Amino acid sequence: MKKTLVIGATPNPARYAYLAIRQLINHGHEVVALGAKEGEIEGVPILQGFPALEGIDTVTLYINPFRQEEYYDYILDLKPRRIIFNPGTENYAFMHRAKLEGVEVLDACTLVMLSTGQY
Repeated sequence: MKKTLVIGATPNPARYAYLAIRQLINHGHEVVALGAKEGEIEGVPILQGFPALEGIDTVTLYINPFRQEEYYDYILDLKPRRIIFNPGTENYAFMHRAKLEGVEVLDACTLVMLSTGQY
């Protein structure tokens, strides 16, 4: 199973990040949630800031490209195997930088990947 960091997590059940966390858990993946607001999703606390993390395989983004800038170094320092840019989060400058650092970059939807067995 792939330890996944969801950036843009929210306790709002109408948001895609919330749905992704639920589906990741349902598929047996370990999830770390990072967001602006405190809360919890299916027992996973939503962390704030830049917590020290280890063993992150996948980072899946649910924040717009402008908000991503403050996370560039943090994400790359985690040494993830891949970063998923969900619809609306496409950021070609960050995608290019991540590729240069050897990170697999996907312009995809985490929810679709999970539902089709491509995750």
